[in-house]
Amino acid sequence: MGWFSTGVVALAAIESVRADALLWGVFSVLVAIVVSIPALTTGEWTAMVPWPLVSVAAVAVTARAVGVSPDAAGYLAIAMLALVIVVELDAFTSIELGRRFAVVFGVLTAMAIEALWIIAQFYSDRWLGTDFLSTQTELQLDIVSVTVMSVVVGSLVYWYLVRFESAGIVDRSAQGVKSE
Repeated sequence: MGWFSTGVVALAAIESVRADALLWGVFSVLVAIVVSIPALTTGEWTAMVPWPLVSVAAVAVTARAVGVSPDAAGYLAIAMLALVIVVELDAFTSIELGRRFAVVFGVLTAMAIEALWIIAQFYSDRWLGTDFLSTQTELQLDIVSVTVMSVVVGSLVYWYLVRFESAGIVDRSAQGVKSE
């Protein structure tokens, strides 16, 4: 399911570029690359974040690419990218994050990604002639919306981890990270 969802993200990237939404196409490719990093670095195609996270990210990116509620889908896509990054750091590195801290860290990461996204939109407006940033109020609303979306999604991920922890316990040993 995870690789299928990653393929959907790649197709959404193609659709975004085809629809002249170059910036969203680049974002979609970034999501696909971030999701693929564990498999690329470990050499095991099964090394991946849980498929529900990848699937929600794929739904958000695809909805944005085809124009279904583009603002909300964009906020969700940014929040999911942040959470995928946090889960990858926790699962595939020696970093150990408590569940609550991981949610807070995910929210902060989403805010940082949104800040980078705003910078990308500014330069896209300047160099490519797009019109992403129209008012400062809209820009601030985007930051607040991404923050709220990431809190909601982070809370759902926290619930998921508490509810289904025994399904995929990670054993951290001195030799590295092993999945049981």
